[in-house]
Amino acid sequence: MRLGTLVCFCIFVVLSDCAPPTCYSRALSLSKEIMTLLDKIHTYHRTKTCAEVLPTIFLDVHNSCVTTKLRDFLYVVLNHPNQYCRERPRMVLLKRKIQNLYTIITKLCYRDLVFFTDDCEAIDTGHSSPHYAEDRLQLLQEER
Repeated sequence: MRLGTLVCFCIFVVLSDCAPPTCYSRALSLSKEIMTLLDKIHTYHRTKTCAEVLPTIFLDVHNSCVTTKLRDFLYVVLNHPNQYCRERPRMVLLKRKIQNLYTIITKLCYRDLVFFTDDCEAIDTGHSSPHYAEDRLQLLQEER
């Protein structure tokens, strides 16, 4: 009897999540899902023409510019000029995921997320250029 109970308990622990997702982990996983979905939209033959209207975006939840870029991107998806594109299942899924991420970042996890950079260009290009804070810049100049 005890062995059966122990086995059931071990199976339950393995199959269940030990902790609920945090705001950070949910925002991070959702941003990765969005980027994967965008790649599919850009390569799939039925949605490739729809993707031509979408601006380029590289999501980084550590960048403070992500909220404004998400808002602008969501506006483009919601107001896509082609009705056919607005009704495509992948485009609808993209819209939902972006809305969820925007809500998580701006409302549910407001003040829980820590932004390490404010490089808005990195969200547009995918290339981050290091910006030193004034105290770090001053230390670099003093070392010379």
